This record gives sequence, structure tokens and C-alpha cells, in this order.
Amino acid sequence: MIRLFKQYYPIQSVILFIGESLIVLMGLLLFILLFYPFNLTWVIFLKAFSIMAICQLCLYYSDFYKTEYNNSASKLIQSLIITLTILAIICYFVPQITIGEGPHLFLNICFIGILTYLWRSLINTLFNKDRLTQKILFIGSGNLAKNVAKEILSTNHNSFKILGFLDPDPKKKEKNILNYELAGTYGELDNILRQNGNIRIVIALDDKRGKIPLNKLLECKMRGIIIEDHITFLERLKGKLMVESLNPSHVIFSDGFKRSKVKAYLKRIEDILGSIIGLIVLSPFLILTAILIKIDSKGPLFFTQERVGENGKPFILYKFRSMKVGAEKDKPLWAKENDDRVTRVGRYIRRFGIDEAPQLWNVLKGDMSLVGPRPERPQFVKELTNIIPYYSLRHSVKPGITGWAQIRYHYGASVEDALEKLKYELYYIKNLSPIFDLFILFETVKLIIQAKISR
Repeated sequence: MIRLFKQYYPIQSVILFIGESLIVLMGLLLFILLFYPFNLTWVIFLKAFSIMAICQLCLYYSDFYKTEYNNSASKLIQSLIITLTILAIICYFVPQITIGEGPHLFLNICFIGILTYLWRSLINTLFNKDRLTQKILFIGSGNLAKNVAKEILSTNHNSFKILGFLDPDPKKKEKNILNYELAGTYGELDNILRQNGNIRIVIALDDKRGKIPLNKLLECKMRGIIIEDHITFLERLKGKLMVESLNPSHVIFSDGFKRSKVKAYLKRIEDILGSIIGLIVLSPFLILTAILIKIDSKGPLFFTQERVGENGKPFILYKFRSMKVGAEKDKPLWAKENDDRVTRVGRYIRRFGIDEAPQLWNVLKGDMSLVGPRPERPQFVKELTNIIPYYSLRHSVKPGITGWAQIRYHYGASVEDALEKLKYELYYIKNLSPIFDLFILFETVKLIIQAKISR
């Protein structure tokens, strides 16, 4: 398991990505040596690097790095066909990037595909032997430990394996929890550690008072064993803060939630450049969308609404109108998936997120950011602040067109969904950085292509 953006990612996927980047690059260079042995220059090397980047983008956007597709021949073939198509289009309009003739490009992609499949087969064979799988030993066997274990089981990677649960009560030793026998009592910790290598201890006690084996855990720490509380572990595993278990001291004394003028300036520059480029690139789609909206239904082109921004300051948000006029004439309502208030054109522009495009003007004005928590309406903010703990913390940064919650959580329109999204939003605020923003934007493009973006 590797930490990226202070979150755990399967080491298998990271190794595959790095290895395949090298395989693609080496395959291209080998192709040049075979067919053009006297043309290996820095310009050719840069061309090969550019083609490698395009290949990797296509593989990534085809979900080829999801764990369930780690050794899927059909997914590989699909990804390579898309790659070849895009490269052919790029080489037609930008012939300067081309290396060799069309047939050679096809042969090279096939060669890269064979190497990639062999590489994946090798890595999957190594990982199936559990050589790099880390075993999780829970201190605690109550509801909290069970919930954390369920989160591990729901995560689609094999970097963690549940070893068992420790409890101070010897009577619970034979108890079965989630099909795992209780590993033992605190007194058996040394024996368990001797019999099992590569262990991580997670503290998940329903009641910690006088029940944590501090001396035993201190010894483990000195032996280099990783020890984490359940909040930190789940935060890094799932990319969200467990609001239900969060206490003020965790926020106050954590190493996150940092602000600096440098980060603020970089984020604002990122927003200005991104919104200007976005408005220019999307202008043909914006004009076409405007025409279709006016043809499809009567009413204004844009939908304006008051939303809550940074530090609770209200602002007017702009969107393309995707609902019928008077959709909320009685009272504010949560938006719903397959909402019958949505127009015919609105259904399509909402599906691909085109209705959100006018918010680039909000970003340029400084009301919003490209990345941040989604701005909510004042009525809902007032209601949710009274119900959900720490909800007001999401207004410590500018709201965004997209965000960590949108790419990690499905469509939702309830208090429960708002709570779940808040967990991701607080994780984003805690780990806010320009690099993290770029990663979220990168993922957002992928989800828009797949029409999976949430609200």
C-alpha cells in the first residue's frame, strides 16, 4: 500500500502504472532502433515520450488501472483500440508528432499490448502470493471494529487482509466476527506478531477508557510496527474523514487543514487560467447548448440561484437552465436523479455536466473555485448545519464546480448523502493543495467522458 495525497492506494496499481509507462516508452524506442536506427535524437525521444503519455492517458481513462481489470485481455484490447484511434487522429492533424508510417504505428501498438499483458500476468502472479499484502490486527472487537473491517472488505484491492480482533475479555476468544475468528487477548499479542509478518495494528475500541494495552503497543511501536487509530486509518483508506467519530482535538492537532498565502495564490492562478481556457475551448458547445435550450422550452437561458460561498458569504450562481420554468414555485426541493422537472435538453446537458459550464464565470469572478465543495442553497445549509456536526467547516474554502466528493460519491439528495459527502469534503479541505486539485480535475474529465459525474 502506497500513500498518495495522504491516501492509501494499492501498490499493485502503482507498480503496474509505472511499469507500463516504461514498457510503452521502451517499446517505442525499440521500434525506432529497429526501423530508423540512425534517427535516435532528443526530438525523437520527446516524440516517443509524448506518445507514451497519450497511451497511458487512454489506458487510465479506460479504467485499465482499476483492480478488477488488472489482467483483463478484453479491457486491454479495448484500451489499445482507443489509443490507436486517438493517435491516428492526432498524427493526421499534427504530423510532426508521428514516428514512422501508419502500419509501423499499428505494429508498435500490438507489440506494446503483448508486453503489457505479459507484464500484468507476472505482477498478478506475484501479488496472488500475498507477498506485499499487509495484515490488519484490530485492537477491539465491538461495533467500531466491525464497521472498520467492513470498510476494508468493501474496498476493491488486495493490499490489506484482516487477520483478526483482539479483546481483553478471554471469554470472547472463540467469538466469530465477520467470519473471522477472534485472534486472541491482549496477552497473546506477542505470539501473534511472531507468527505473522507485515502486520498493521488498528485501534478501534468502542470505549478506550482503561482498555488500551499501552505498554504492549509501545513495544510494538519500538519494533517498527505501524499503529493507527481507526479515524486515521479510514481517512487514508477511503479518502474521507469519519465525521461521526471526529472530535475537535483531532481537527486542532492534526497535521492537515493548513493554509498559506503561496497555496492561495497558486490556487487563484489555477482558477483564472482554468476558467479562461475552459470558456474558450467550450465556446462552441456553449453556443450550441444555448440554441438548443431556447428551441426546446420557453424560459430564460440561464438559471440563477443564491448559494453559500466561502465564510458563509452568499453569491449568485449561474447555470444553463435544465428544468422547466416554475419547477420550485412552492418551495426549495432537493434535486433528484431522473427528476421529472428536467427538460429534454436538460437531461442530456446534466448527464455530461454541460449545465455547470457557466459557473466558469463564477470562478473568474472569484465567487467559486474550479475545485472545492459544491455550493449549497442557504435554506439547505441552515437545515444541515443544525443536523450534521462540523457541516459549517465546508465553508472555510471557496466552493467548486467539481470536487473530491463529486468524483468519489454517487448522486445523492438527502441528509444521509450530505453527511457522506461532507466526509469527503473535509478530507479535501484537510489535504488541500494545487497538485490535489489537478488530480481531481483529471479525474473529473474521466468521469465526464464516462458520464458518471455526481452532483
